[in-house]
Amino acid sequence: MKRHMFLGSIVVGVMIFFSSCSGPSEVVVSSRPETPYYVRTEAPGPGYVWIDGDWRVRNGRYYWREGHWARPTTRVWISGSWESRNGGWYWRKGHWR
Repeated sequence: MKRHMFLGSIVVGVMIFFSSCSGPSEVVVSSRPETPYYVRTEAPGPGYVWIDGDWRVRNGRYYWREGHWARPTTRVWISGSWESRNGGWYWRKGHWR
């Protein structure tokens, strides 16, 4: 019985630890930041796919990560976009589909 309680407490502790590591699920801002201007570089080789720049969250604030070239896959890249949410704006990250 003690062994089951011990293992159960370890499982619960691990679940609490990992749930607290995820950080905020979304950051809502009052106005959308302007997309920075940058020049797309030349593709490093034939068939590469351009991944648009993306807004990322760090310390509760958005910062811009410039676009880059990626090797093609069997999936399609869906660019990120701003969505109106809770009286402000939320960035839906780009992703492969």
